[in-house]
Amino acid sequence: MGKIEDVNVINGEGFQLSNLEKVVASARANSMWPLPFATSCCGIEYMATMGSNYDLARFGMERMSFSPRQADLLIVAGTISKKLGPILKQVYEQMSEPKWVLAVGACASSGGIFDTYSVLQGIDRIIPVDVYVPGCPPRPEQIIDGIMKIHELVKHESLRRRDSEEYKAMLHSYNIEIDAK
Repeated sequence: MGKIEDVNVINGEGFQLSNLEKVVASARANSMWPLPFATSCCGIEYMATMGSNYDLARFGMERMSFSPRQADLLIVAGTISKKLGPILKQVYEQMSEPKWVLAVGACASSGGIFDTYSVLQGIDRIIPVDVYVPGCPPRPEQIIDGIMKIHELVKHESLRRRDSEEYKAMLHSYNIEIDAK
């Protein structure tokens, strides 16, 4: 649960006031539903964050979502081949807005040591990435730090940013179509 200081609440006798945007952002940050897209050793390190030693559930992420339509944080951990790239993009497109992406490890971030014809040299070539976690593989503490960076991003993001022309242009640069509403 988020701390009350995170929301800048003004208390008085018989009332509480806050900014709706800050309340929604705090609720989103403290109740994320991650979708793990793990393919190799980074996936094993990510799995360790769910164990009792690291306990990712204390950050409001105890429910893993294995359906893109119910997730708001895509965690890509491991090597992504060029054949797997279209599937990753499809998973990203199936997620509803707002959504965030965490690239875990050197392979997801830049192709890692696999500078070959068959390995995608960074998932940011096909989907936008919000936070990169370096390492080969990164330790669970680093992954948690990346998740905390996502939480900070979510808490400080405007509710209207996803409707901006800049955001739509960024998605268009990835050939991602936005549903007309």
